[in-house]
Amino acid sequence: MSRLRTKGWVMPVSFVLALLLALIPLPELLLPARPYWLALVLAYWVIETPDKVGLGFAFCIGLLADVMFGGILGEQALRLVVMAFILQRFRARIRFFPLSQQALAMGGLLFNDRVIDAAIHLLVGEPLLPWSYWVAPLLGMALWLPLYVLLDAVRLGKRGR
Repeated sequence: MSRLRTKGWVMPVSFVLALLLALIPLPELLLPARPYWLALVLAYWVIETPDKVGLGFAFCIGLLADVMFGGILGEQALRLVVMAFILQRFRARIRFFPLSQQALAMGGLLFNDRVIDAAIHLLVGEPLLPWSYWVAPLLGMALWLPLYVLLDAVRLGKRGR
């Protein structure tokens, strides 16, 4: 147990890295396919440490992301709260899925996130999102396995042999 307590830096560093990965400039062609790093990292922490990361945390980190990225204030906060709520509701089931099935569940959650984002854009009168915008959930689904394994290894102090 003491090993877990000494790894308190892992969660904040993972969120900072997720925010920084979202700020890296990409070519215009690749922008719509950018994975939603913040949602992936949030999903990991909601599944693994629900006592530390919940709806309030998701809302605060979403507001921080909204301010950092200059989008509609509250947009990412809403999207992350919805994702955290669904994950909390089904955490017991998702946690015990094999990682391949967890990746499918994450793909569904990321697709749901895109639907919410498209609805928000529609409500505020912004232009419709291009078809390539729907590729990002697939990429996020593919990244779930390596991200989960990496965060788990760092959090628990496992070493590859």
